[in-house]
Amino acid sequence: MAEVDEKKGTEARERVEPGAPRDPIVSAEGEAVIESLGTDKYVFAAFFGAGIAFAFLLGKALAALWSHLVEWPWAVRAVPQLLRYAEDERPTYTTSVGAVLSVLTVVYCLRNEGLRRWADDVAIELSKVTWPEREAVTNGTIVVIVAGIFATVYVGLLDRLWGFVTMLVYGA
Repeated sequence: MAEVDEKKGTEARERVEPGAPRDPIVSAEGEAVIESLGTDKYVFAAFFGAGIAFAFLLGKALAALWSHLVEWPWAVRAVPQLLRYAEDERPTYTTSVGAVLSVLTVVYCLRNEGLRRWADDVAIELSKVTWPEREAVTNGTIVVIVAGIFATVYVGLLDRLWGFVTMLVYGA
């Protein structure tokens, strides 16, 4: 499973397909150690977050559609069950339908090899990113705020100056 990378002198793992069984890592004593998720935890978190957002948006869209259809007489004649539930009860049902459809969509996306491979590749690339230290971010933020204040004062003074000059030239 592991090969030695000649250029770096380290072990390089072969790519494991999503959903494929993985060999457990074995400790020096011969006991199996649970393999950490690595970048997979970010992929799962992204799919979970996308699923929650999709469920929320789909529930709201279905509730809006239901409320809109109730106003059309031909829709009520065709589907009299639209009036069965009061307006304040509808979001409960539409959110439930949105959640079920979202779970099905997330499971489908997780099982889609192409999409899963793409998500894994994105997570691997993002894990290579080096983020700036807290001090660098703080200093950069202070520089931006000070520059913004300076630019605001400068443009404000120029506006007053040119307004004054315009009043002198054209008179009031």
